[in-house]
Amino acid sequence: MRTEIGILATGSYLPKEVMSSAEIADRVGVEVEWILRKTMIAERRFAGPDEATSDLAAKAGADAIDRGGLTAEDIDFIIVSTSTPDSPQPPVACLVQAQIGAWNAACFDINVVCSGFVYALELARSLVETKPAARVLVIAADVYSRSLDFGDRRTAVLLGDGAGAAVVGRVPAGYGIIATHLASRGDQQQLIRVEAGGSRFPASHETVDSGGHYFRMDGRDVRDFVMENVPIAVGKFFAENGISHSEVAHVVPHQPNGVLLGELIERVGLGHARTHRTLERYGNVGSASVPVTLDDANRAGALHTGDLVLLTAFGGGMSMGHCLMRWTADRA
Repeated sequence: MRTEIGILATGSYLPKEVMSSAEIADRVGVEVEWILRKTMIAERRFAGPDEATSDLAAKAGADAIDRGGLTAEDIDFIIVSTSTPDSPQPPVACLVQAQIGAWNAACFDINVVCSGFVYALELARSLVETKPAARVLVIAADVYSRSLDFGDRRTAVLLGDGAGAAVVGRVPAGYGIIATHLASRGDQQQLIRVEAGGSRFPASHETVDSGGHYFRMDGRDVRDFVMENVPIAVGKFFAENGISHSEVAHVVPHQPNGVLLGELIERVGLGHARTHRTLERYGNVGSASVPVTLDDANRAGALHTGDLVLLTAFGGGMSMGHCLMRWTADRA
C-alpha cells in the first residue's frame, strides 16, 4: 500500500540586516537602476556577524516545527541542504540538532547548490516511505554574503542570505508529493563554482590572494542552460505523470533574478499559474529560495487544500529538481 507523504508545515528565517540595491550599487560601482533593470531585486538580507548558516537553519527549522504543532523531539531525521556550511565538518544538520534539541533525529547534509531543497524533499519522502511514522525536518540554508566578490557585479548584486524549512510526513490519501524529477549535468559544472577551499585547492595565502574563495558564475551561459533545459525537463515530467500544464495552480521556483524568472515561466508554459516570488525582497538565497518562497506563500494563505503545486529549482552542478504535490498541511 502506498504511503501518502507531503509537507506538514513550513518555516523560514531571514536575517535582520537589510541591504538595499542602492547600498549594493555603491559597493559594486554601478547605478542602482542597472541592478533593478537587470535583476528586479530591490533588497536582500545579510547575516549578522554573529550568524552562520547553522544559526539561520536552526531558526527556520524551529519555526517549521512550531507551526506544525510539534516539538523538536518529534523529529526523526534532519536534512540540511547548503553549499555554504559553517565549516567543512561537522554537518550543519548536527549543529542544528544541538541548537534545537532534536535528540531523536539522525542528521546529515546534502549539497546540490540551488536545487538542494527539492533533492532533500525526495530523500525525506523515501525515508518516510520506509518508516511511515517518521517526521523529517528538511532545511535549506545559505549564507552567500561571506563569499561575494564586490568587484564582480555579475554576482554581487544577486545573492543574499536566508533559510527555509519544511516538516515532511504522512498526509491524507490523495494529497502530498505526486512525483519528483531530479537531473544533473556534470559536464556543465564549471558554470557555477567556488574554486578554492577544498581538497583540490586548499586554503592558502595564494588562494585567498587570487580570490579563489569567492562565488563565481558565468551568468550568460547559466541563463542559456536554464532556458534550454528546464522547459524540456518540465514538459517531460508532466507527460510522464499524466499532468497537463493547465492543471498547475502554483509555481514555486528558485529565485535567480526577476528577468530570467519571468522569461522562464512563460517558456515553460505556466504563465497562467500563480508564480510566487520573493526575490524582490530577498534576492537569490541559493538553496533556500524555494522553501523561503513556499513558506511566504503558505503564510499568506495562498495555498489551498487540493491545489496542484510545482516546485522547480536549478543551479550549480549543473542540477535540476522538479516536484509536483497536491497541497495539504493536514496529517494522516
